[in-house]
Amino acid sequence: MTQRSRLNRRDFLTTTAAGLAIPLTAPAILKSAAPNERIRLASVGVGGKGWSDLNGAAAFCDVVAFCDVDTDGTRRGGFGKAAEKWPKARRYSDWRELFDKEAGKIDAVTVSTPDHMHAPVTMTALQNGIATYTQKPLTRTIHEARALTEAAEKAGVSTQMGNQNHSGAGYRTLAEWVQKGVLGKVKVAHTWSNRPIWPQGIDRPQGSDPVPENLDWDAWLGVAPERPYVKGVYHPFKWRGWYDFGAGALGDMGCHIIDPVVWSLELGPALSVQYDGPTPNAETFPKEETIRYRFGGTRHTAEDTLEMTWYDGGRLPSTEGSHLPTGTKLPANGVMMIGEDRTLLCPHGGMPQVYPPAPTQLIHEPGLNHYEEWTKGIKTGSTPNSSFAYAGPLTETVLLGVVASRVGSKELKWDSEKLQFTNSEKANSYVKQEYREGWEVKGLS
Repeated sequence: MTQRSRLNRRDFLTTTAAGLAIPLTAPAILKSAAPNERIRLASVGVGGKGWSDLNGAAAFCDVVAFCDVDTDGTRRGGFGKAAEKWPKARRYSDWRELFDKEAGKIDAVTVSTPDHMHAPVTMTALQNGIATYTQKPLTRTIHEARALTEAAEKAGVSTQMGNQNHSGAGYRTLAEWVQKGVLGKVKVAHTWSNRPIWPQGIDRPQGSDPVPENLDWDAWLGVAPERPYVKGVYHPFKWRGWYDFGAGALGDMGCHIIDPVVWSLELGPALSVQYDGPTPNAETFPKEETIRYRFGGTRHTAEDTLEMTWYDGGRLPSTEGSHLPTGTKLPANGVMMIGEDRTLLCPHGGMPQVYPPAPTQLIHEPGLNHYEEWTKGIKTGSTPNSSFAYAGPLTETVLLGVVASRVGSKELKWDSEKLQFTNSEKANSYVKQEYREGWEVKGLS
């Protein structure tokens, strides 16, 4: 039996529905610390979302080291802010040096870099036996997602992806209702986001600007192809729209919003994916798009296949054929699942509602704090609810749509076991990237 054949998504789903009538078990090999030991935490990327990840994990750990390629401390927290809050923590601007010098001195790491550096940093942590919390999307490419899923199983450490609403009351309740048949069998699903809120559909600018003294531009580029620094174009925050660094609006929000559909319906790998939107350009994701996924049916679906559609950039699904009242306003980010008996509508981060109303249903309380789920795994050997065993396949699904948006309107047929598209060599060229010389990582390059 191959390692991948043991990593069946439906098996994963039965171990991650915390709070539902589904068993939660931990693999016997999972490494754990003694329950009363303090976890020694490091953080790679401490500005922006990294600041909230560091602070979130620090509630359950001792911060002993941190790293950021930008030593400025002013952007929503950052290097200087981290140094001020944890003055005794050791400081690095190169994550490779952090792992070299902190070997044996850290138990856990949060990874909150731009998307293109998620996999290199995370893989290195796993290979060093370090428990890892990595922001969504888990990786920028499908190959990286598969590699991290397998590496995490081998490492046997506690892992968690930063799709924090997986621990919230809303998605836990949604999964309960769908799996208890409140909607009847599900016929179709829709997911959407108001992103992007950064530039997309643009070309690469000409020229270059001096690199700020506080920024290590070579380290920021990392595994990505070399290009000149241009002020205000890539760093900070605006990297998400660029193919080399991010995964666009779908990559940013898909691991949040597609999550409850995959989770509640116990979906396996997608069978195909198709893009509808502007003609792809050479550098950035489109300003708007529609992505249609086709999955094999499950015990929760009305047919032997299920269509799930993603919309972004202002596009929204039609409510035709649903049970929603006329004039229902859809949230800016959300999920709609149309069943034989009822339609479920859930805003991202909120609570689901069903139409027509159902008899009183169980409303779940939030699960453990998403960081506490992870650190509990470190201390007790339990499996976090969005461990890489679940998050890796979920990320693969999301990234299929990312590839489709780069290829164009052709329906792409996917073979998950072989990790390849069966009808497009162009699509296959985006499954794995070549890392820049000098930045190769074992198991990824």
